[in-house]
Amino acid sequence: MSYFFPIVMFHNPDCGTSRNVLAIIEAAGYQPEVIEYCQAGWTHGQLLALFAAAGLTPRQALRETKSPAKELGLLEEGASGQAILNAMLTHPILVNRPFVVTPKGTRLCRPSETVLDLLDNMPKGPFYKEDGELLMDETGTRLD
Repeated sequence: MSYFFPIVMFHNPDCGTSRNVLAIIEAAGYQPEVIEYCQAGWTHGQLLALFAAAGLTPRQALRETKSPAKELGLLEEGASGQAILNAMLTHPILVNRPFVVTPKGTRLCRPSETVLDLLDNMPKGPFYKEDGELLMDETGTRLD
């Protein structure tokens, strides 16, 4: 690369989608700052800024499966955004993943190939996800 292109990724290494996003970023030649948010936790301001930049509400960013969301009553229609946000501070796993921040924008990168829209460089093809799905052919053409 001929210029600085900072990337911050909020990563959960236990998540296949998150691992695929990190692999795509690295295959494109970037060395992202990786924050394992389940270990690091969140701050109130950090979550508000991240959601605002991505154009999401706390409910839209809520991880509903493999999290305590149901047990905490956060899937109920009456659960407020503030209640969800407060629960995310206590239980970082409640934030869906992975979030990626680049100069081109901020996005919750689900499915994993959506991260390509945030990059200036693309991985060289062919590129496969960890489950074997072809994401880019040998010419570097996206197949999503």
